[in-house]
Amino acid sequence: MDQRIFDLYDEYTHAPLARRDFLERLARLTGSGAAAAALLPLLEANYARAAMVSPADPRLETGRMTYPGATGDIQTYMARPKGAPKLPAVIVVHENRGINPHIEDVTRRLALEGFLAVAPDLLSPLGGTPPNQDTAREMIGRLEGKQTVQNLAAAVTFLEMHANSTGKVGAIGFCWGGSMVGELAVTAPALDAAVVYYGRQPKADEVEKISAPLLLHYAGLDAGINAGIPAFEAALKKANKRYTLHMYEGANHAFNNDTSEARYNKQAADLAWSRTLAFLKETLKA
Repeated sequence: MDQRIFDLYDEYTHAPLARRDFLERLARLTGSGAAAAALLPLLEANYARAAMVSPADPRLETGRMTYPGATGDIQTYMARPKGAPKLPAVIVVHENRGINPHIEDVTRRLALEGFLAVAPDLLSPLGGTPPNQDTAREMIGRLEGKQTVQNLAAAVTFLEMHANSTGKVGAIGFCWGGSMVGELAVTAPALDAAVVYYGRQPKADEVEKISAPLLLHYAGLDAGINAGIPAFEAALKKANKRYTLHMYEGANHAFNNDTSEARYNKQAADLAWSRTLAFLKETLKA
């Protein structure tokens, strides 16, 4: 697929680009409205493909709960191994479309690896994630950044004291959620591990505040996000922070999201996931 199509879709999903304008530009790139319509399902998420781990998997206990955030109660999806003793906790931070079946599936995948996994709906202050993805994206843009990070920091505090937690807490985030995990690492000194998938980097002058070890996954074709890497990495080195950075050449932004057929890169996703599990087990279970 023409890389310009991926770049246009990323502009649509991250910038204030109206759907009508996106479709018109897509039609120009593909040659016709019919060709654009045929291509669109390959780009957009198909949540029917989301469940690598069934919501009814008998090995897991899953459910909904809330925790007290900076802006009020935060709705949260939870998964953990059924009957397990206390476990290290991992916060799963969603993309800019809110919590959805794919993020819930990632949460279950982590639970099967021996974690108390929770996915906060960070749109809770605005009533929660709506069914329409474009509406969710617009709502994400209305969130106040510092309050959102404080809502995540409250999750760290909540999970440190949770009855099923060992007190160790990590976080993993994707896209917008990856950016939020970076900001959480700056804000929450109690965070024990942070995994970022193709998220924008914290400001270089804030890197000194980071305590948690970082695992950073970036896509080789993700020019917009990658532009911030040199300054970020220089600041990490200067501050002597513990981090590991992986670049997945040939992969596009959102390569881990297996519900988006065109952008999903199985080779990159599998390698990044194996590295993520090893990192979380090393930092949270040791």
